[in-house]
Amino acid sequence: MKNIPYEIERKYLIRYPDPDWLERAADKSEITQTYLHAADGVTARVRKRAWKSKCVYTHTVKQKISDLRRIEHESEISEAEYNRLLKKADPRRNTIRKTRYCLPYEGQLFEIDVFPFWQDRAYLEIELKNEDQSICFPPEIELIREVTEDPRYTNAALSLQIPMDDIDP
Repeated sequence: MKNIPYEIERKYLIRYPDPDWLERAADKSEITQTYLHAADGVTARVRKRAWKSKCVYTHTVKQKISDLRRIEHESEISEAEYNRLLKKADPRRNTIRKTRYCLPYEGQLFEIDVFPFWQDRAYLEIELKNEDQSICFPPEIELIREVTEDPRYTNAALSLQIPMDDIDP
């Protein structure tokens, strides 16, 4: 039987991290992702990810299995293919722009996304080997709440509407 490319991840809303700490502790890239027309229950996107002098283009298709698990097919594409696929963008969705910080900590890799539309919060994702894996957070991260099961906090949902709910208790 062919291996199914599962993505297992947990997602958290965090207080906006200290920018100086992020710059020192994490690898930074700029991401632009555009959602494409897709069948119901499926999300498709193209992404341009830029580091200092390098750009990588990817095409990703995800199908939700549960709040934690998705089937994910991702492939690197050329800039020409990226530009061709952009013509299939879903006009209902906004392009998402974010700065991603990849932060290794205690044998784990945290991805912290800072968006231009939030000044008080950011988004943290961690991919897991299994759904029961425990997570050890860096002390510099202040969790607001887990949003793995909140459909408003997928990037696809953010491309439609940005939640601005109060984060203070």
